[in-house]
Amino acid sequence: MRLSQRVESLPPYLFVEISRKISERKAKGEDVVSFGIGDPDIPTPAHIIERLCKEAHVPANQRYPESEGLPELRKTIASWYQKRFGVSLDPDKEVAPLIGSKEGIAHIALCLLNPGDIALITDPGYPVYAIGTKLAGGIPYYLPISPRNNFLPDLDNIPAEILAKTKVLWLNYPNNPTGAVADLKFFNKAVEFAKKYDICICHDGPYSEVAFDGYVPVSFLQAEGAKDVGIEFHSLSKTYNMTGWRIGMAVGNAAAINALKTLKSNLDSGIPQAIQYAAIEALTGPQNCIKEHNDVYQRRRDLIVDTLNKMGLEAKPPKASLYIWAKVPHGFTSVEFTNDLLDKTGVVVTPGTGYGSNGEGYVRLSLTIADALLLKGLSRMVQWHDGKNIMRPKKI
Repeated sequence: MRLSQRVESLPPYLFVEISRKISERKAKGEDVVSFGIGDPDIPTPAHIIERLCKEAHVPANQRYPESEGLPELRKTIASWYQKRFGVSLDPDKEVAPLIGSKEGIAHIALCLLNPGDIALITDPGYPVYAIGTKLAGGIPYYLPISPRNNFLPDLDNIPAEILAKTKVLWLNYPNNPTGAVADLKFFNKAVEFAKKYDICICHDGPYSEVAFDGYVPVSFLQAEGAKDVGIEFHSLSKTYNMTGWRIGMAVGNAAAINALKTLKSNLDSGIPQAIQYAAIEALTGPQNCIKEHNDVYQRRRDLIVDTLNKMGLEAKPPKASLYIWAKVPHGFTSVEFTNDLLDKTGVVVTPGTGYGSNGEGYVRLSLTIADALLLKGLSRMVQWHDGKNIMRPKKI
């Protein structure tokens, strides 16, 4: 069978590869501790599950859902944005519910890019920005981000010949994988940049509610004129521990939202309605769960950062997100370190190069790991650092 070139040219998705390695180890009976994937270990709050179960019994919710999402859900999303960020949205024209934000992130490239068009993508960055660009026939142009620029892209020194072909700028703050944050001053500058060069900004903001030490992240849409040039992707996955239910949203510029809705109406049949009602419950119900979850993540953050720094793996505590971005030990590349750690201790971390070439020299650790496993994993890492091979024997 002859496959399409676009599929054959795709690399294996980073987290599929990580999951495969974990499964192979476990199949051999090895004890694996994973800091690799940002999938919350804390359950979805009970009141959200209760609403989901209730709605699942309603016959009307067992049929094809509306591809544009329930009007009640779109209104709820608009109300949440108004309450949380002070951003006004038209629920009919500026809100598109998604089957998880990843789906919308991949699809929006088909709405905005023609073959040969350029998308500006931060490096390191979430792999789907580049993958969606390539599937649409677009060309990724990578903007390096590092501690030198506070992990913000330099928008002032992009070559003119690149800007002439650029249609999209991808931003993501709080950032995956670095945990960096951006303020309204930066977003205002980005809006001015987009207006000057007729570029659409796609901001990915799923970690806005995962924040620590009293820090409150802003939305890109709070920038003056943001809706004129861009949209924002958000998700219930990290805020309410709903990764498995697959529900998110895109909001902002009406033309881009309409294009995304049109594309989706031809490709999918929408989000199951029981899940949509669960999302309404999440956004309108008790919100104390967010602080409770963040308190857990902050405690884990502090423990991981403290342990890594004692090992000489330089790491700074992020103000937001679910990730620690840490330097690898001297003498190792990112891949060499992750492989050695896995081989000798059964501990999984994500190599920085999985997010782009500029991620070399770093690894990412997720905070979404149960406390007992977290302590076990950190203990093994310390022993690795002390020169002890402590791989657990295979189970019999």
